[in-house]
Amino acid sequence: MPVKHNLLKDLNITKEEITRRRDADDRLSQLLESYNSIDAEVVDAESGSAGNVTDEQLRKLKEKRLHVKDKIVKRLTSSD
Repeated sequence: MPVKHNLLKDLNITKEEITRRRDADDRLSQLLESYNSIDAEVVDAESGSAGNVTDEQLRKLKEKRLHVKDKIVKRLTSSD
């Protein structure tokens, strides 16, 4: 069963901290929204609710999610 990724756990950051950082940084907020949207697409594709998604399409979605996650990490570390 496909499961939504826990980004906060991956980033080792609390919900309160990410909310505070997000409120202070519009670009970070956009990246987080993008990540959540792509993650939902991945979960849908893995569960089959997105129709017939090929392995290649799923791989590309996962790469896209990882790329956005990398941008989030960079944003968080550059604003420390």
